[in-house]
Amino acid sequence: MGFIDEAKFYVKGGDGGNGCVSFRREKFVPRGGPNGGDGGNGGNVIIRASTALNSLIDFRFKSHFKAERGEHGKGKDMHGRKGKNCLLIVPVGSIIKDSETDRAIVDLKADGDEIIAAQGGKGGFGNPHFASGSNRTPRIATKGKTGEELWLKIELKLIADVGLVGLPNAGKSTLLSKLSAANPKIASYPFTTLEPQLGVLNFKYHDPCIIADIPGLVEGAHKGVGLGHKFLRHIERTRILLHIVDISDENSRENFGIIARELECYQKELVRRTQIIVLNKCDLIENQERQPLENYFSQFNQNVIVMSAETGQGIDLLKEKLLEILDD
Repeated sequence: MGFIDEAKFYVKGGDGGNGCVSFRREKFVPRGGPNGGDGGNGGNVIIRASTALNSLIDFRFKSHFKAERGEHGKGKDMHGRKGKNCLLIVPVGSIIKDSETDRAIVDLKADGDEIIAAQGGKGGFGNPHFASGSNRTPRIATKGKTGEELWLKIELKLIADVGLVGLPNAGKSTLLSKLSAANPKIASYPFTTLEPQLGVLNFKYHDPCIIADIPGLVEGAHKGVGLGHKFLRHIERTRILLHIVDISDENSRENFGIIARELECYQKELVRRTQIIVLNKCDLIENQERQPLENYFSQFNQNVIVMSAETGQGIDLLKEKLLEILDD
């Protein structure tokens, strides 16, 4: 079905149950006092983050979420039952926004983070609440309050240890498939990957590492060119950036500069983030051509690794460098 990272949806808290007008009816007590029960409160719509999900795919099939209404009160002081809550499970990294103003309401960053998105209405009062010295048989009860209702927007920013960035066709998908158990679509033409892909890199004596392959960025991505904003936001929460450069391309230096500028224009902090410059496709150039390129890219004070994702050359070295940085 594909990766969904944005959705608009409607939530409504349950309405409160109505209060009841009722009086005791006992033998030999012709004028029993009021005994109408209160209405139950409506249920809440709760949004909770979970690491078990990594896409908003469920919102493709459903966009209206309502909690149960509270039961009405009954005679004999029987209060109505509270309405059941409606629980929405979303991926960790989801930002909930007001759909009209685009204002962020909450950022669900951790497993178990939750918010009451729509409060249920209060139940109405039964007639005992209205008894007084002057009115011992009140025939008044209140209706339950209406539950909150609103349209919300949800945006997902992936939370990963490592983000793969680079121009289309730099070899990111091939590298992801070699580093992890992921099986992304791979082909020798640009824009094969049109949605973020997640993979897991397992180490022998270290916790697994989550890797996100961000679809190929293009010049102008920070302005939204080529779905740039949609893709760039997934980089924000990665700890390490792997900048993949195709060194078999004669414009490899310029290509590197394009992505570096896009990252800086989108968010200055990204340039200062730990990076590994991966000079990919070294199997397609002569040995004497590699050294000048390696020297050029070394000037950026980043880790530089020459490798070939296709043949596997340099993969182990890259894994060691990732482990070293993660341990640090």
